[in-house]
Amino acid sequence: MAFGISVYPGLDNTPDENAALIRRAARLGITRLFTSLHIPEHDKTSFSDELHAILDAARDARLDLIADVTPESAEILGLSSCTPEAFHAFGIHTLRLDDGFSVSEIASFTQSKADARIQLNASTVSEEFLTELSKYNADFSRLEALHNFYPRTGTGLSLRAFAEKTALLHRFGLRVGAFLSTKDGRKRAPLFDGLPTLELHRNFSVDLASRHLIALGVDDIFLSDSLPTDEELTALANASPDLVTLRAVSATENNAFRRFFDEPFTARPDEARDAVRAVESRARAKELHLPLAPENTTDRPFGAITLDNVNYLRYAGEFQIIKRPQPADTRVNVLAYIREEERFLVPYIHPGIRFRILLDE
Repeated sequence: MAFGISVYPGLDNTPDENAALIRRAARLGITRLFTSLHIPEHDKTSFSDELHAILDAARDARLDLIADVTPESAEILGLSSCTPEAFHAFGIHTLRLDDGFSVSEIASFTQSKADARIQLNASTVSEEFLTELSKYNADFSRLEALHNFYPRTGTGLSLRAFAEKTALLHRFGLRVGAFLSTKDGRKRAPLFDGLPTLELHRNFSVDLASRHLIALGVDDIFLSDSLPTDEELTALANASPDLVTLRAVSATENNAFRRFFDEPFTARPDEARDAVRAVESRARAKELHLPLAPENTTDRPFGAITLDNVNYLRYAGEFQIIKRPQPADTRVNVLAYIREEERFLVPYIHPGIRFRILLDE
């Protein structure tokens, strides 16, 4: 998995702010940088100078720069042709193709002698389009896809559409990226309403949105807005790939249980109707010598995190996340509760999926 930021020449940030953002991101291990060469609102008088400054900063930071291009982008940059070779010589090695390119052109771009990658618009592809690319002998090893972001409130993708397009692209062997918005930083002009791929994420924190995108199976995540906070950059860079991560509130003052959650769990392959069960739980509880006396044996609502106590005999140490509300049981301790705003992540813990519980301090 790779993480990225976005900067836009001639819009919002000063050149110094863009350079500082790129340096901060690189220090945190962020490796990709998105920009667009066709934003109607950008300041045309400063566009060229700022774009060159961004290219220089990206090269110094060793970030892979991705440019959203149309057939008119070459003319804007003063290039002789709209080809991967021309953009590569200019310093842009990954092209995200917007409207205006034919299937045959896209296929030919993937066969370029330049060391360039081509990105498709993940939000609008169809199976017919991908099949036609195959007929034109596109080199799929040099293709990837990146979803749109949506500046206007109410226009972001639905979960269903997002999941369908992402699954389609994965079937064809393409990595897929998506965008999330800043919540506490500077949102991008001209609407300043955030730039998420999913409408659901428009007002989410970077932390929660990134964890949701990981649960949805994307391969790359980009912060799309102009100037995220340092805390948001850190949250993105520290997101755990290949894990469904859920934050929880402790229901006990017994801190001995905290070490139980230090490592990820794996959901059992035999999925239970009423709870998420973990492969490792009983062995881990035994290894850690967890205290398993009855404690806080209360009702178990959806999102409760429980541990079977000694009264459950050979099930002692069984860890569960409750999916269907269950009554109190003197054999089951309630340790914590998934935070209410994060309980929608529980259904993403399918059999074999690795997941982690982060207890609030």
